[in-house]
Amino acid sequence: MKIMKRYGLKTGIVGLVCLIGACSYEQPVFNPIQKEHPGNGGEEVTPPMPERPDEDINLDEWDLVWNDEFEGNNQQDLDDKWIFENVSYGHILCSRWRENAIKKDGTLRLLVKKNGSDYWDRDPYKRDWTAASMSTKEKFKYGYYECRYRYSAAMGTNNSFWIMSDGSKQPEKGHNYEIDINEGHYPNEINTNIHKYEWKGEHTADQKGIVFGTEPGYSFQLENPVKTTKIRFSSNHYTYFHIREFRILGVAGSYPDPLSNEWETVKGITNYATDADITASGCYNVENNPVRNVCDGKSSTSWIAQAEGEKWLEFKFSEDKTIGCIQFVNGWQKDGKWQDLIGDYKIQYEKDGKWVDIAAKDIIQEMNFGKDYHTYGLEWTEDELIYYFDRKEIRREKNMFCFIPAPVYLSLAIIGYGAGPVTDAIDGTQMEVDYVRIYERKE
Repeated sequence: MKIMKRYGLKTGIVGLVCLIGACSYEQPVFNPIQKEHPGNGGEEVTPPMPERPDEDINLDEWDLVWNDEFEGNNQQDLDDKWIFENVSYGHILCSRWRENAIKKDGTLRLLVKKNGSDYWDRDPYKRDWTAASMSTKEKFKYGYYECRYRYSAAMGTNNSFWIMSDGSKQPEKGHNYEIDINEGHYPNEINTNIHKYEWKGEHTADQKGIVFGTEPGYSFQLENPVKTTKIRFSSNHYTYFHIREFRILGVAGSYPDPLSNEWETVKGITNYATDADITASGCYNVENNPVRNVCDGKSSTSWIAQAEGEKWLEFKFSEDKTIGCIQFVNGWQKDGKWQDLIGDYKIQYEKDGKWVDIAAKDIIQEMNFGKDYHTYGLEWTEDELIYYFDRKEIRREKNMFCFIPAPVYLSLAIIGYGAGPVTDAIDGTQMEVDYVRIYERKE
């Protein structure tokens, strides 16, 4: 079977930090941060997880058995291969209709629109938003599944490539199931889920997510130290976040890792933040998370920013300090995995009455899955479920109950949890799919 499209896949994932002025900081080439459901932090910090194994999927070992390249503009071609949802469900914030899935210029577009009132005669939930969901007419079983797509470029959306058994009866072996190859959240998050559906309606799920391009700890060593009486940290992160430690350090030859609890023992390094007058934009639960937690030397405590608006900290010194390095630790941990890391920030110092940038980060500019296409893959065997991102392995699990054929789904939804705020920025965006391909291993 001939495939006309040819692309060079990205195999290096780099989260870049923009350092403005004479600063240097080297970020790992790949450092996925595991994300689970939010909870209360409080554990001592531990070093970040190691880089992922360099395991590629080798397609020379597979035969292509089904594909849709979405070539041309004939919409009937979609109906020949796919079944479309025309319904509204209560667990998401949109209804989904055939009209919101179109093929154009070689890609499939799943559209999200704020035109739900046009469908209220068919929508018992009277949703304001519409999107699309579709499944293959054929059912498939073991093999390698791959989709190349980019996300709807707005928070609050769920951009999904998945497999689910129909649940019409309980299989003789295993259970009914759902395998989410990816539930993608803009701008930089992958979620891989394995759901088990019991015949009596019981449901369990094993969810693991990866947020790309963010770090729990940052260290900015200034090649040219600056002299100032004020340092400012700010972020436009969309909700609460933790700053566990913020260090404004004097000049030294080297500095410990920002996640290390040993930096205070290094002779000759002064943390000027300790004696600074600190003000903040706000505080969530100020009694338990006061702003001075950011410089108490304890990674088990934190300042938690308010939910709305710009979040900032300002440090004011009684006299000029010569700054050689700034470090901070953000997020919280559960079972040794970092949660809720911020994707944008700016660090500045005051000079002649003006704020001057030291370091800045904007994850939407650096790691934007709504702008760039990526491939999301699953190798499904009787024994294992192996997940891939850009044909690199990111997760491996034993196959406990997924043993029956099922259709493949492409879906765009608006959700009210876990994907960021739902705003009018969603209107008119789209999940854009380049292809879906299914392979069987060669004998």
